[in-house]
Amino acid sequence: MKLKRIGDTREFDVEIIAREGSQVRARIDGVEVTAHLEPVADGSTMIRVADRHVRVFGARLRNAILVGAGPASFEFATVEGRIGAARHGLAAPEVTAPMPGKVLKILVAEGDTVENGQALAVLEAMKMETTLYAEAVATVKKIHVAVIIEFSPAPATPSTNESTAPGA
Repeated sequence: MKLKRIGDTREFDVEIIAREGSQVRARIDGVEVTAHLEPVADGSTMIRVADRHVRVFGARLRNAILVGAGPASFEFATVEGRIGAARHGLAAPEVTAPMPGKVLKILVAEGDTVENGQALAVLEAMKMETTLYAEAVATVKKIHVAVIIEFSPAPATPSTNESTAPGA
């Protein structure tokens, strides 16, 4: 995927190579980087690359990626007319929620082929709906949203005014 910092002319070629647990390997402008990610309770992530640590907040909008890293903030946009994903594979092999929230709708099914920019799911957080979109042509491999607990009505219990003893 080609990204450009809004207001800047420099472009970045970004490819996620692998993600295993908390470790992510990426290639940025041809340089391979390994980062260790540690989620923080406030929704941010601590990223460690070599001996450097930085707290990062991120959110994906339909046409931009917002990133706060330490004291700096950035807004990136995909470069139109560039299809880095077609040459190198997916920019990211998974879609994650930008913040904790509730899944309102899943708009695709496992096995579906999705197009770049296609709506995938709708989330709700802090009374706002956010739609997650595909960033490249891909096939939906697995959907990891499921019911956690399913309830049935509780059995009726006799009231305290009713007697359960025969002949009472």
